[in-house]
Amino acid sequence: MDFFQQFQLSGTEWWVLTLSALAIGLSKTGLSGLGTLFVPIMAAVFGGKASSGIVLPMLVMADVFAVVYYRRHADWPVLWKLLPWAFVGIVVGTFTSQAIDDEAFKRIMGVIIVLSVAIMIWQETRTEYLVPSHWAFGAVMGLLAGYTTMVGNLAGAVTSLYLLSMRLPKNSFIGTGAWFYLGINLFKLPFHIFSWKTISWETLKLDLVVFPIIAAGALLGIVIAKHLSESLYRKFVIGMTLATVVFLFL
Repeated sequence: MDFFQQFQLSGTEWWVLTLSALAIGLSKTGLSGLGTLFVPIMAAVFGGKASSGIVLPMLVMADVFAVVYYRRHADWPVLWKLLPWAFVGIVVGTFTSQAIDDEAFKRIMGVIIVLSVAIMIWQETRTEYLVPSHWAFGAVMGLLAGYTTMVGNLAGAVTSLYLLSMRLPKNSFIGTGAWFYLGINLFKLPFHIFSWKTISWETLKLDLVVFPIIAAGALLGIVIAKHLSESLYRKFVIGMTLATVVFLFL
């Protein structure tokens, strides 16, 4: 009992942390986008930057589960069109995070996501689907994903739209995303530790407390994903992406 008391968290804070851990595990291995819904809740309860320092190691833990299970399903040509540019976006986001107002950032991202989803839904209804192949599309989406993951933890929405536009099958969607998120989240760690100083031994101990919940969520996500058809899975991802926009404006 003394171990838990050292964190001095309220009952509400423990519940939010627990549910966020479960959602993160689920989102990484099956229900893509679910974890993003808890980002603003964690920020509201623990504070913006403070919550990002708690959440990032949780994301890495869940990413490892996803990579281990889906590692053979990654579409590497698609991944390499996105990942290097995301690294650049992270660096830019690290040193310019104070240059844009939070509310303005949320509204800009909301508009971009809504327009992107509208295009995706329109494409879904067409019999002939044109997959974007120009390198510039991957570059723009990669920069946007990297910047948003550092500034607003919204890479999930951007990346999902990119992978959906590539028409990847369900397992390839999850596997490619797993490697992408593990790469960018590991890349972000030094910036959070040494630049923003949001990760400490105390926050890491808190992350280890909820590790079993993350693991349970990841295993449950794998089971659920197996029972979702390709069509239903795409609709779920689009729905979660739209839900992210709603949370942006709350």
